[in-house]
Amino acid sequence: MANRTSAPDHRDAITLFARMGYAARGVVYLLIGGLAALAALGEGGQTEGSRGALERVLAAPFGKVILGLIALGLLGYALWRTLQALKDADHHGAGAKGIAIRTGLMVSAITHTLLAFYAASLIFRLGASSGESSGSEGMVSWLFQQPFGRWLVGAVGLAIIGAGIAHGLKGLKAKFDKHFDMPEHTKRWAYPVCRFGLSIRGLVFVIVGSFFLIAAYQISPSEAGGTEEVFSTLRSQAYGQWLLAFVAIGLFAFGAYSVLAAVYRRINPAM
Repeated sequence: MANRTSAPDHRDAITLFARMGYAARGVVYLLIGGLAALAALGEGGQTEGSRGALERVLAAPFGKVILGLIALGLLGYALWRTLQALKDADHHGAGAKGIAIRTGLMVSAITHTLLAFYAASLIFRLGASSGESSGSEGMVSWLFQQPFGRWLVGAVGLAIIGAGIAHGLKGLKAKFDKHFDMPEHTKRWAYPVCRFGLSIRGLVFVIVGSFFLIAAYQISPSEAGGTEEVFSTLRSQAYGQWLLAFVAIGLFAFGAYSVLAAVYRRINPAM
């Protein structure tokens, strides 16, 4: 009997895009965390949000090529998040908890699609740095213009806080284990990194969500902010330099978690 090699199908493409997506997200957070840690330790540079980190890539050798690959990866990640949300690829179910998780996955798909288009736009034109906080402010301004805008902003803030708490629990309880297929000797060093990274990203989400709640309460879009605003707030506290370094290292760890997910996460492309 002749050997037959199955041709690649849509499931192979989904798996490839998902792994590229986790890797691209990892690169973005490695940049965010690394730049912030250097700034906190007085080694030059400055704190950046995701958009600022992408702008930094352009200064690197072959920056446009790297940025193009990141943009493609982020689109792949958005596609995977969409399938997770709509097709329930990870079997969260249709109960209240499952719907909440899948809604969060859909929001993640939208935000990473926007980030991918921002990365692609930088390849062709480099405008003034807009930063993550200004992006949040623009979104809040738009929400305020809608019916019940104040309540919409508050709802977004609560959703972000909920996602942050979920990230924290996922890290503290190592809930990601059920989705990983990782050798035991790798788990010994990788799991503490993953747990720390997820917990710190959850903390950042809770702070960002709080900014949105403050913006809703004061009806002031300027109160909203993203990762860059979180860094600024931490730096202004007592022992701010050390707080900033701690959170920056945590976001770097989350980037490492994402890269590990690109390699070891189980991807269920059967739709």
